[in-house]
Amino acid sequence: MRLGFDLTLQQTQKLIMTPELRQAIKILQYSSLEIVEHVKNQIESNPMLDFNIKTNSDEQDNSINWKEYAQKQSYTRYDGASSREKDDNDFTFEKFYKVEETLKEHLTTQLDISEINNEQRKIGEFIIECIDDNGYLNISIESISEQLNIDVDKVKEIVKLIQTFDPVGVGSSSLKECLKIQLEYKFIDDPYIYKVVENHLEDVAYNRITKISKELSITSKKVQKILDTIKSLEPKPGRGFSSKHDDVKFVKPDVTLKEIDGELVIIVNDNTAPRLVISNYYKNLLSSSDENTSKYLNNKFNSAMWLIKSIEQRRQTIYNVVKSILKYQIDFFKKGDKALKPLTLKEVASDIGVHESTVSRATNGKYIQTPKGLFELKYFFSSGVTNTEGGIASTSIKTIIKEMISTENQKKPLSDQVISNKLKEKGINISRRTVAKYRDELNIPSSSGRRRY
Repeated sequence: MRLGFDLTLQQTQKLIMTPELRQAIKILQYSSLEIVEHVKNQIESNPMLDFNIKTNSDEQDNSINWKEYAQKQSYTRYDGASSREKDDNDFTFEKFYKVEETLKEHLTTQLDISEINNEQRKIGEFIIECIDDNGYLNISIESISEQLNIDVDKVKEIVKLIQTFDPVGVGSSSLKECLKIQLEYKFIDDPYIYKVVENHLEDVAYNRITKISKELSITSKKVQKILDTIKSLEPKPGRGFSSKHDDVKFVKPDVTLKEIDGELVIIVNDNTAPRLVISNYYKNLLSSSDENTSKYLNNKFNSAMWLIKSIEQRRQTIYNVVKSILKYQIDFFKKGDKALKPLTLKEVASDIGVHESTVSRATNGKYIQTPKGLFELKYFFSSGVTNTEGGIASTSIKTIIKEMISTENQKKPLSDQVISNKLKEKGINISRRTVAKYRDELNIPSSSGRRRY
């Protein structure tokens, strides 16, 4: 064996992650709101960038008869009244803006109009602050008594008062108490229904009609009627009200799919990634400034050009991905969920000639507005099974299962095995366990839970 030190040259290809390449990758994976925010930040820090906005202000100024315009306007007097009455059909911001009332505000309003003294009002305000968003009192009466240094009976009295407020069942300490209050409000005095609420709520959840029937010695039909009444009650009386700390999520579609003359046309929305241009002022200043200023502007110019190129590349990549999805899932847009086919990121990546990770970034958090509704691009990627027509997505199978269950005989609901057999007749070969899995994902109970007497 020969040992020694040799100098050898080897040529290899490596991908170097330059700052520009990292920026392009980030821009591609940004959502519609994030890309707009990023563009705004870049415009603030880079004087070379500007929005591509075309205006014809001069032509507009010349075409407007300002004297005629002023004569048509209504003038407001110092007392705030208008010189002409407002038309009821005028569109104003106030007609569309709605302030939603929270549960605590709703309860406080009712407390304010109650005939109680200052001490009772103080107790009531404390209790309302202890009620959660679902309408339940999440602290014991004894604890309230200790914190306010007030007799327990006085606290109980105000709790009972609040429990008479709207929504019915608010201020309860448990689900059982909440349901009983609602039953009393509806003047239901059947003793069996109170026994079911007290001792068989878990059986109600799992539709164990036979068990309840045996333990209470009543007919199954009677138990079914009791369960229908209980399920008509509201287990969370406070959820109909808004919560100020809830986050409101807005979705801007990155792509719109429109049907024009029977043909589906892809439109990448510019408002999700505003088109940018180089500022003419700073472009002219680049050639007529001193060396330091010119160097600074030149760096900003290169940065601006790379950003414009990255945004345009993002737009083109999203367009190509949607075009490929449309090619594979054209039946979905014509026939609906049942026609959705299994599709992977790898297939789309191979179709448009990019890496699989690029397709993943281009679809994550991106939405498309279609004639069938608003969908996340990842909705069109799902596993599936082969059938006589080539393949069917799991989403389509779930839709078929849901339709089968919705049309079944409720006295003899379809078991998972029967559903599996029916799917095999349609050319969809899946096992009973897979049917049970899809049914659970659809939040549909088992056949015993769906049975009615």
